[in-house]
Amino acid sequence: MSGEGGLSPGTVVGLGPMGRAMAASLLRSGHPVTVWNRTEGRADDLIVRGATLAPTATAAVAASELTILSLTDYQAMYDILDPVAESSRPSAVLAGKVLVNLSSDTPDASRDAAGWAARHGASFVTGGVMVPAPAVGGPGAHVFYSGPRAVFDIHEPTLRLIGEPRYLGEDPGLAQLFYQAHLDVFLTALSSLLHATALVTAAGVPAADFLPGALNTLTDIPTMIGDGWDLARRLEAGEHPGDLSTARMMGATANHIVWTSEKAGIDTQLPKAVKAHYDQAVTAGRGTENWTVLYEMLKGCD
Repeated sequence: MSGEGGLSPGTVVGLGPMGRAMAASLLRSGHPVTVWNRTEGRADDLIVRGATLAPTATAAVAASELTILSLTDYQAMYDILDPVAESSRPSAVLAGKVLVNLSSDTPDASRDAAGWAARHGASFVTGGVMVPAPAVGGPGAHVFYSGPRAVFDIHEPTLRLIGEPRYLGEDPGLAQLFYQAHLDVFLTALSSLLHATALVTAAGVPAADFLPGALNTLTDIPTMIGDGWDLARRLEAGEHPGDLSTARMMGATANHIVWTSEKAGIDTQLPKAVKAHYDQAVTAGRGTENWTVLYEMLKGCD
């Protein structure tokens, strides 16, 4: 079934900021779009742009071969789609459908969901959107996907409208693994940025005097630590030469950050957690190796 110009219809379930951005991107490219949300008012701007508001979740899934889910977590998918699956026996509404879940959850939750979809005759693709809602469909937007390759390939042109698709493999848990791992870096960086700002402002320095330089520090990290491919090679080979930034030296700096935070009267949980990693390396007798030796501590090999 195709819409005008042969563009296939798509359904978007979940109209938070991300879901609305996805639906808007499909609409801009001329795809017929059906939307559904538990709070109807969120669809108003999309209806003005040409989207069709389905009266029920069942009608929304029935309207298109492809349903894109943008929800809080995977439990929300079950809350919405379990009644759809139970609305007919066998699950005629879901049979033959493709569910692309772009919600956040764990890799195991994705694998369980793929099994649930298969039991109802549907195909399941997992995804993780790596940009905020305003950047969806724009330059630099990309999305991790995993699941059945043949199914992904069929719908890749439509999914590309959300962001550059980066297919990782058949295991439905891989996209969530990469998504959560990237968010691990991102969320930790955000916390460190706010902690550092609190440290400076506790001394009466305006945040504006600090943050521009701090953001430069974030963007300079790739230059400081080197090429990602080389870093990956060294980590996989267990190579941690201690000719520059050793774990003992970096640990001393981590300790100074803890002391400075305590003196400033701000929260010390984050710097103490970082210091603990270096302490572990030193205790293991690896303080003279490069700071990358923390990788061995973190993965539990030492």
